Amino acid sequence: MLLNIGPGDEVIMPSYTFVSTANAFVLRGATPVFVDIRPDTLNIDESLLEEHITNKTKAIVVVHYAGVSCDMDSVLSVSKKYDIPIIEDAAQGINSFYKGKSLGSIGSFGCLSFHETKNVISGEGGALLINDDKYAQRAEIIREKGTNRSMFFKGLVDKYTWCDIGSSYLPGELVAAFLWAQLQNASDITSKRLEIWNRYHSLLEQFETADLLRRPIVPNDCQTNAHIYYVILKSQEVRDSVLHALNQDGIGAVFHYIPLHSSPAGKTYGKTKHPMANTDELSGRLLRLPLWVGLQEGQQTYIVERLASALK
Repeated sequence: MLLNIGPGDEVIMPSYTFVSTANAFVLRGATPVFVDIRPDTLNIDESLLEEHITNKTKAIVVVHYAGVSCDMDSVLSVSKKYDIPIIEDAAQGINSFYKGKSLGSIGSFGCLSFHETKNVISGEGGALLINDDKYAQRAEIIREKGTNRSMFFKGLVDKYTWCDIGSSYLPGELVAAFLWAQLQNASDITSKRLEIWNRYHSLLEQFETADLLRRPIVPNDCQTNAHIYYVILKSQEVRDSVLHALNQDGIGAVFHYIPLHSSPAGKTYGKTKHPMANTDELSGRLLRLPLWVGLQEGQQTYIVERLASALK
């Protein structure tokens, strides 16, 4: 709404993401244009952005998968060249950094999620970060049901009235209080998750050396928040077999997104310009291992032992 995106407009984004990334724009009548991902980070392939830009392109959305940043320097270069705003889908990126900058603070907008599956949670909910002053006042109006109520509370107007489109986006007080306690402990949460992430990474090195799987890749410019620990297996058949075996052992391993471009709604509302080879291939081979703050070292050892057995 802040970008006045509507019917006939296009928004560039990866296909390997949750449906909310696309829904936000489809609900305004726009068309998601899906771009393939990089094989290393599973983030949008920034080298493909320019060839997807048309005179209908109104925004580029980058998704920081697993809390690992996209190549934001390259993305911002494209943004500046074509004067197209960047929206960071940093749903998984709280307390992650790119060259020392917090994810969500680099593009024109940043979107955080506090869903129960994230590092910092409120059950449901999220936040919109406004990194460009020219959008700030209208953002407050849209958030306040389309009224200038926030200006009234600041004493800038003597009464408030309906000014624009908008709705009610605020969390209730109990949800906000729960989130505030989580935010106060965010550094400790991140530290514990990183300890677990690094232990997985160390335990699984031998399997990568034996060419049985590939561990996550975190570029030098990126600092992850340990949101997800995943492995890439040799094929979808292997992944499905290992997944079944781990589940049989009581281990809550899961795969991740079904690519949007291959979904029924993605085919209806979105479009692709080129084959999505990496997205199709890697989404079928990815396996996420259990990771939460309370995961114990002995539990991790058991998970890795059962993974080794399943790989055999």
